[in-house]
Amino acid sequence: MDCCESDGFKRPPDIRAETPLAKPVGRRGVLKGTVFAAGTAPLLAGGMAKAAKTVQLAFCSNLLCAPPFEVTRAAGYFRDEGLDVQLVYMRGSTAATQALVGGALDYAATSFDDVLQAFNRGANIRRFCSTGQLPLQALAVAPNLVAEIKSFNDLEGRTVGIVSRGSLTEGLTLFLMKKAGADGKKVQFAVLGPNIYDPVRLGQVDVAWVSEPALSLLIKQGGRALVNFMRMEDAQKYLGGSYEFMGISARTVDISARRDEMRAIVRALGKGLTRLQSVDPGEIAAALPKQLVAGADIAQLTDVLAHYRSSLYPTASALDVAACERVADTLKFAGLIKPNVKAEQVLDLSIAGS
Repeated sequence: MDCCESDGFKRPPDIRAETPLAKPVGRRGVLKGTVFAAGTAPLLAGGMAKAAKTVQLAFCSNLLCAPPFEVTRAAGYFRDEGLDVQLVYMRGSTAATQALVGGALDYAATSFDDVLQAFNRGANIRRFCSTGQLPLQALAVAPNLVAEIKSFNDLEGRTVGIVSRGSLTEGLTLFLMKKAGADGKKVQFAVLGPNIYDPVRLGQVDVAWVSEPALSLLIKQGGRALVNFMRMEDAQKYLGGSYEFMGISARTVDISARRDEMRAIVRALGKGLTRLQSVDPGEIAAALPKQLVAGADIAQLTDVLAHYRSSLYPTASALDVAACERVADTLKFAGLIKPNVKAEQVLDLSIAGS
């Protein structure tokens, strides 16, 4: 379980595939949990789209990670490059990474901390482009404690709600406390899984890492964000700049043969990322597949996209090495990867550049 499993939007607990996958993906049991393939791209203006090469890409299913991919597809940019990119939505970034490592799909769109941790365990994969430049998390204070918890030093002796141990948010907590001069040994972590909103709202934990719309709902209840890493201003203040989050990785052994295909994906995403910043937010929400948004509050999702898109999504898919190193530094500080692991070891800058 990882932070990508908790995007804050209420949906049915079991989303089933409406269309079969193009090829088997259950090899060695790497694809556990709910999986479905999103529909194919719409017809392009002017007639029937030409035949395209099918590419399968494992995806974490987080609603706020999906817009760059779905806007790109809805606009026909993948098809323009001769590709039919099928997003195979899975439960969480870790599951998508496992699918890639196990050889079940062609590529994986996941959080960068998952890529680093997989590499730390021996996986031979490379990140080659970026679609998200901030973690989708904020550290929210319970409504009944806003007068007591005003800084990271105030987390000493407190309980912090996280989705799972060994997650990026655990590392961020310890990292931020250390920078503030606080003792990370004096904080307790409560593993809450994806249902974090109610425990922090009710004061069952003192603070918790949440996404949207949980953060906005907590603020309405009287809570506050100690830090909000969905805002570029907070990332610059506390982390030193952007913080590599979402992007696409491939198996290293496949890169040589797939280089032209990977560049085509990057070109398409580059156009999609530009479009993402200019279109009406309602169009972004409408581009998301109905299986993914089933049960979600679309008006709420549209408001969130309008508010955060300029911070969350880069305007180009090239990798920011410094942003990648910030993630590695956090994970090393928390002991989640080996001290000698460097972000550049898992980057291929020859596809999208840097």
